[in-house]
Amino acid sequence: MAKKTVQKKKNSGKGAQFLEFIKKERTRFLLGVCLAFIGAYIILGQISFFITGAADQSKVVNRYFIDLISHKQQIANWTGVAGAFIAEKFINQWFGIFSLLIPVYFILMGLKMMRVINISAIRTFLLLAFAMIWGSITSAFTLSRIFADSHIIWGGAHGQYIEQTLEAALGIPGVLMIIVLLLIIFLIITKKASMEFFRGLFRNPLKNNSAQDTDPELENFYEEEIEEEVPAKEKKSWFSFFKRKKADKDIEEEDNKDTPEEDMGISPAGNTKTRKTPTTLKVDQDFEIVVPKDEEFIQPVRNTDAPPKQTVPVSPVPDGETDILPEGEEMEDYDPTKDLSSFHFPSTELLKVYDTTGKGVDMEEQNANKSKIITTLQNYGIEITSIKATVGPTITLYEIVPKAGVRISKIRNLEDDIALSLSALGIRIIAPMPGKGTIGIEVPNKDPQIVSMQSVIASRRFQECAYDLPVALGKTITNEIFMFDLCKMPHLLVAGATGQGKSVGLNAIITSLLYKKHPAEMKMVLVDPKMVEFNIYSTIEKHYLAKLPDAEKAIITDVSKVTQTLNSLTKEMDDRYELLMNAGVRNIKEYNEKFRKRRLNPLKGHRFLPYLVIIIDEFGDLIMTAGKEIEMPIARIAQKARAVGMHMVIATQRPTTNIITGTIKANFPARMAFRVTSQIDSRTILDMSGANQLIGRGDLLFSQGSDLVRIQCAFVDTPEVEGIAQYIGNQQGYSHAFELPEYVGEGGEDKIGNIDLNDRDPLFDEAARLIVVHQQGSTSLIQRKFSIGYNRAGRLMDQLEAAGIVGPTQGSKARDVLIADEYSLEQKLNAFN
Repeated sequence: MAKKTVQKKKNSGKGAQFLEFIKKERTRFLLGVCLAFIGAYIILGQISFFITGAADQSKVVNRYFIDLISHKQQIANWTGVAGAFIAEKFINQWFGIFSLLIPVYFILMGLKMMRVINISAIRTFLLLAFAMIWGSITSAFTLSRIFADSHIIWGGAHGQYIEQTLEAALGIPGVLMIIVLLLIIFLIITKKASMEFFRGLFRNPLKNNSAQDTDPELENFYEEEIEEEVPAKEKKSWFSFFKRKKADKDIEEEDNKDTPEEDMGISPAGNTKTRKTPTTLKVDQDFEIVVPKDEEFIQPVRNTDAPPKQTVPVSPVPDGETDILPEGEEMEDYDPTKDLSSFHFPSTELLKVYDTTGKGVDMEEQNANKSKIITTLQNYGIEITSIKATVGPTITLYEIVPKAGVRISKIRNLEDDIALSLSALGIRIIAPMPGKGTIGIEVPNKDPQIVSMQSVIASRRFQECAYDLPVALGKTITNEIFMFDLCKMPHLLVAGATGQGKSVGLNAIITSLLYKKHPAEMKMVLVDPKMVEFNIYSTIEKHYLAKLPDAEKAIITDVSKVTQTLNSLTKEMDDRYELLMNAGVRNIKEYNEKFRKRRLNPLKGHRFLPYLVIIIDEFGDLIMTAGKEIEMPIARIAQKARAVGMHMVIATQRPTTNIITGTIKANFPARMAFRVTSQIDSRTILDMSGANQLIGRGDLLFSQGSDLVRIQCAFVDTPEVEGIAQYIGNQQGYSHAFELPEYVGEGGEDKIGNIDLNDRDPLFDEAARLIVVHQQGSTSLIQRKFSIGYNRAGRLMDQLEAAGIVGPTQGSKARDVLIADEYSLEQKLNAFN
C-alpha cells in the first residue's frame, strides 16, 4: 500500500510540474509567439493561393502530401507544399475567402497569450465563427456568380452547399433575405446601438413619406410615438436632430430669398449667408448614431418648375414576338425548369469510391524503364540528351530528346524492340510530340489505377464548368480531368472492340450529362439494338428521354422504329430551323435566350427548345439490317442539326469503311477510339494508327482534328448507373416523355382521307368549337385545354382536318382554321350528327 501511495504522489507531482510549467509567463509568451507565427504563415499561404493557386491546383488535388515532398514537385505557393495544401483545404474545401478569419483568430490568441491585447477567447471565437459562416454563404451567393471561371471556390464547399440548399428551398430572393437577416442579427449582437439605428431606419421613411401631406394630426402621431418608445436621453438626441434639420431648411429658404444668384448655382465669395450642410451629428454620450448622408433623413424638396417627363413611344413588336403584354408592363423571365422546380441532381455519393492506396508512383519501375529505354536505343546507335517521365493512372509517358543528327524514323522503327526490352503489353511511340521538341514513348504501368467516375464528377473542374453539354471522360496521362463540350464537337464517333470499354464510355457520357443538365434543358434519344445496354435508363423516361408519339417504350430496340425515329428527328430539325428563322436568330442559344426574355409568342408556335442528344449503340448492326434508310437521316442530322441543338453519339464495334462511310466521317470530326483489333480499323476511325496499340480496359484515344489525346476512361459500374437512374426516377417528372413529331412516310398522305368520321372522338365537337373560337389550329392547345395526351390530341386534329375544319400541317406553324365563325361550325357539326 505504501508503494502505491508513493507512486501516486510521484505521478501527481509530475502533472503539477507540467501545469506549473504551462502557467509560467515565459512559456505562455513563447506559445503565443508560436501561435501568432503559425497564423501569419497560414495567412501568407492563403494570400499566395489567390495568385498561384491555379498553377498548383492539379498537383495539390491529385497528389498526396508526402508524394509532392519526396519527388520535389514544383509548387508555386510562397509557403511551399504545406502552405498550398492548407490554403486549398481552408479556402476551397471549407469556408472560402472568409477562411482568412481562422489564422486571424490564431494571431489574436497568440497576442492574448503574449498579453499584448486583452480580449475574450470565447467571445472572439463565436463572433469570428459567425462571421465566417455568414461570409462563406454570402460569397457563394455573390462572388461565385461574378467570378464563375475562377479556380477559387469563393464560398468554399461549406458555403456552396448551404447556398445551393437554401436557393433550392427558398429561391434567390429568400437567400438574399436570409443573408441580410443574419447581417442584422450580427450587428445587433455586436453593437447595442445598432438597434436604434435600424429602428430609425424603418421609422423615418414612414415619416418622410407622410410629411408630404403636412397633416398636423399625423405629425402629432409621430411625435407621440417617439415619446413613448425612445428613452429620455435618446429622445433629446433625435428631436435635436430633426430640430436642427428644420432650422437648416429655414436658413436655406431665407438664403434663397436674399441671394438669388444661388438659384443659378453661383456662390459669390464673401457671401456669409451660404448654408453649411452638417456632416456630423453630436448626440448624448450614452447614445450614438451614424448619419452617412443628410438625404437619408430629409425628404428632397420637389422642383415644381421642372419640365414634365417625356413619354418614350413604344416601338411596334416584330412579327413572331410577344404582343400580349399591356404597354409598360414587365414580366419576369421565363424559367423552363419551373415545372420541375423541386428537381435535385444526383449526389456524388451514388458513385463508388475506389481505394487507390499504395498505387502511387513506383520509382523503381520508372528508373528501370528509363535504363532499359536508354540501353535499347544505345544498342542501335541512338544517343539521347535527356529523358523525362510523366506518370498517369495507367500509362507512363517517357519523353526523350535525341542528339543532333538522329533521324526520327529510326526511333519510330524501334517500337517492337523497345516493347520487348520493357516486357510491356504494347507501347506507342509519338514522334515527334505535338508542340514539343521531344519524342514520346507511352509505356503501360504494371499496377494501373482505376479512374472512378466519382473522382471525375466530384472534381472542381467539372462542378464549375459552364459548358452547354459537358462531358467528363476521365483522366489524361498527366492526371488531369479531361472534359469537352458536346455542343462544340458537334457529333462524336465511338469505336472499340468487344470488351475494351466502349459501353462504359457511353455510360460515362450519359452520366456526365445527367449530373449537369436539368430535364427541361436536355432530352436524349437512346437507340439500343442489343436491347440490354440502355434498358437501365428506362426509369428516367419522364425526365430525360424522347420518343415517338405512338411508341410504347422510350428506348428504341426495333430496327424499324429506329428508321422512323431518325426520320422524325429530321422533321424536328426542320421544324426547329423554321422557328429560328421566324425568330430572326441563328442558333438555339440565341433562340432560347429570346424565349426566356418573353420576346417570342407561344401562341405563334414558339416554344422552349431543349438540347437533343441522340446516342446510338451498335451502329454497325443497324447499317447491316437497314443500310441507306439509316445512313441518310443520320447524314442529314450530322450536317445540319448543330445550330438547332441536336447532337449525335454513334458507337460501333468494327469501324470498317462500309459501316463508317465517308459521308458520316466528314460530319463527325470528334472521334473516340478504344482498342481495336487492327491498324486498318485504327486508320478508319482516327485516320492514323495508334488505337491498335492501346491496352484495353478503358484506355482510349480522343481526336478532335489532328491532335490525339490518350485518356483513361472513367469507370462507372452498372449498380452505380442503376442508383443514379433510380434516384432521378423517384422524383417528380413530366406527365409523359418528350414526344418527337409524328413522321408520315411515303403513301402516308392518304391517311387523312381514310379516317372514319362516324367514329369520332367524344371531344370532337368541343375541340372544334375551341379551335374556331381561338382561330388557332394547334394540337398543343387541344392537349392543354382538355388535359389529354399528345396521341389523342393528334388524332383529334386529324379528324378535324378530315372534317374540313382545319387545314393540313405547316411545319412548326399552327394549322389554318377553315371555319370563320361559330354559326358556320354549328351547321357543319349538325350535318355530321
